[in-house]
Amino acid sequence: MSQQIAIVMTEVFLRRLTPALMPFVRRQQDFRIVSIHRPVEELKSLLLDLRPSGLITEWLPAVTDELIGLGIPTVIAATDFQYPNVVSVDVDDTAVGEAAAEAFLQAGFRSVACLGNGTPYSDQRIEGFCSQFETEVPVHIEHAFADARYSEHFFAIGAALTEWLKGLPKPVGIFAVHDPLGRFLCGACQQLKLSVPDQVAVIGANNDELVCGLSYPMLSSVSIPWDTIGARIGESMQSLLSGCKAPDGALLVPPSGVVMRHSANHLAVEDEVLRRAMSYLSERLEDIVSVGQMCGDLRIARRSFERKFKEYYRCTPWEMLCRMRVDRAKQLLADTSHPISMIAELCGFNDPERMTVVFKRVTGEPPTHWRKKLK
Repeated sequence: MSQQIAIVMTEVFLRRLTPALMPFVRRQQDFRIVSIHRPVEELKSLLLDLRPSGLITEWLPAVTDELIGLGIPTVIAATDFQYPNVVSVDVDDTAVGEAAAEAFLQAGFRSVACLGNGTPYSDQRIEGFCSQFETEVPVHIEHAFADARYSEHFFAIGAALTEWLKGLPKPVGIFAVHDPLGRFLCGACQQLKLSVPDQVAVIGANNDELVCGLSYPMLSSVSIPWDTIGARIGESMQSLLSGCKAPDGALLVPPSGVVMRHSANHLAVEDEVLRRAMSYLSERLEDIVSVGQMCGDLRIARRSFERKFKEYYRCTPWEMLCRMRVDRAKQLLADTSHPISMIAELCGFNDPERMTVVFKRVTGEPPTHWRKKLK
């Protein structure tokens, strides 16, 4: 006999988790979907009528506590808050901010800032972002989204945000803590006649295709491995239904790198030579490229170029190319089931062994171990 599992969450979150939850249907789990936007008392009444064996819900203030009070075995998505006998599964939000910071640092930005929305995950992502810089990072909190649905986009730019944006040294890289906020920021810059990405480069978070792909310019974003999170949620529900105790801490999944689109790029430097070099490298990640070949193609003197490159980026051109290839490898390791040999080829490494050596040098662990952490 199948077990009924109630899923109480937004359609946006359900869409992210569905591919990973589908295999659990074959294990005789029947999912019943309920919108979390219903009034709390109505949600409680529906769940009492359904009498599900388990509950999977998205964390929302003033809603989650009420649902947990029903005493149903529960797994909560998108929070690291801990409740007794409840499993919490979330992305590592501090690491999300760190990933955005790493992308801006790698692109050579000297001026960076952060746009938050006042939520707990926003605070953690801001903390992770700011921790990667030696100087204080300007932060602005935008509260206009408090009562909005995730995909909605019709907000006016306030005076405080306008003043903050105009006062930032340009060019500036701004991390918006989630994609709708990044889309809003791109629109605000257009209204204020601030060019994106030339004057303001924007990186969001969640890598939601419907938001990133429908923004102008298309939004760069920290990628969250939703399939891994969904699998952890399904496994945790099975564990609870089998009588196992909930773990002591939240189950945190690391992000899978930054997907660079039009709203941010590697061309933030004012120096034309460095700008041409970064463009050259970013366009040839899959090719076998040497520094000598690049200097020849760009018609630049190798010795002075390498000195200038190291002064600005604090690494050699070859080290930069390795980092960029490793970033691409991370995305493929997280988002595909490609074998290491294919990923090595797609990222411009000569062979899997070479990729393993470079990947371990950059990240501290081989690619197989890095992928295993996500699965």
